[in-house]
Amino acid sequence: MPQDDAQIGQEIHDFARELFPICRSLTGDGVRETLQIFRRHLPGIDIQEVPSGTKAFDWTVPPEWNIRDAYLLGPDGRKVVDFQRNNLHVVIYSEPVDREMSLAELMPHLHSLPDQPGAIPYVTSYYNRRWGFCLSHRERQALKEGTYRAVIDSTLEPGALTYADLLIPGESSNEVLISSNICHPSLANDDLSGPVVATFLARWVNALPKRKLSYRFVWIPETIGSIVYLSRHLESLRKNVIAGFTVTCVGDDRTYSLVPSRAGNTLADRVARHVLKHTDPAFKHYTFLDRGSDERQYCSPGIDLPVVSVMRSKGGNFPEYHTSLDDLSFITPGGLQGGYMALRRCLEILEGDARYTAKVLCEPQMGKRGLYTTLGTVDVGEAVKTRMNILTYCDGRHSALEIAEILGKPAWTLAPYFAELVEHELIAVAP
Repeated sequence: MPQDDAQIGQEIHDFARELFPICRSLTGDGVRETLQIFRRHLPGIDIQEVPSGTKAFDWTVPPEWNIRDAYLLGPDGRKVVDFQRNNLHVVIYSEPVDREMSLAELMPHLHSLPDQPGAIPYVTSYYNRRWGFCLSHRERQALKEGTYRAVIDSTLEPGALTYADLLIPGESSNEVLISSNICHPSLANDDLSGPVVATFLARWVNALPKRKLSYRFVWIPETIGSIVYLSRHLESLRKNVIAGFTVTCVGDDRTYSLVPSRAGNTLADRVARHVLKHTDPAFKHYTFLDRGSDERQYCSPGIDLPVVSVMRSKGGNFPEYHTSLDDLSFITPGGLQGGYMALRRCLEILEGDARYTAKVLCEPQMGKRGLYTTLGTVDVGEAVKTRMNILTYCDGRHSALEIAEILGKPAWTLAPYFAELVEHELIAVAP
């Protein structure tokens, strides 16, 4: 496997910086622009358009929303709220408006956070027609009596929902699913960190000289996007997916988190728990009752895919969540690299996992192969001990991941030992 790239976190952060200003939502040109930028990094991405009104299980694809501008003029004619300054200033999916009103009439259309007076909230109204502005509570309290003009230059009309996927084939049709969301405007950790990390994971997978497994990357709007995708690909996903990960909130420096699958004991659960406990022993292990992203859909009854969510700070559990404080200073190169590496290690383990059988009865003579010290001391060295412990459990019944669990070591650190023992014809992959 390729070695860790010390610069990967900065590269991912630079990519996030390019995408951050784009106003994304469930539908619209912001999503299309974002996916076209992804396609520059991954030319094989397949971009699909699903018409408004399309049925997907119990849901219907909503009208397409696009916005060109939005602002609120105060009594003195100056802009007190400006979409061009921060795209969180407008309630996402606001219908068009251009009208004058008093401050009292305006107030029901304003949203702020009294407990976070300096932050602009992120507010949506996807399925109910309304309009509104978001601003900091300090700005709201400073509004003076008088006549205001509210302008939202948007369209809400039949169009399409846009998503993208990329299937990178391997030797087996067994697939690993990596799903991320592309439906938020300028929010860096939730959810921009997810799709940019997923894009770099796809680049890494694409560059592997050979792949045992196949990998399906999906970039979708949250909830309605996964429902639409499942409605179109369910039988294939049921047949082929052996493990899956939703990738969101993977850019901050604070902690690691795991929301398990509904079953709780799938291969994805075991791999994710193994990686996170060796990455951060204090990682937060939630239950499926704490679900919040598209694992809700992938694990729902009748779908039952083995999908977990691997995160840094879990969405809804950090104060910056769904506010303007979730900006490019909140995600860091180190945080993004940590999230990327945790997920990449999950993929490395899945790619390399196998059951092995010993090819020599009893303990092999390691010294003649250069794998054992020629001096019989009490301390024969950690490497020798590790080799012998691996051999002990190569009985055709234990997988490489299970052996790593027994030894209490990160599976990715044992991969070179397995390769070495295979090279010396001491073990072989079990049939």
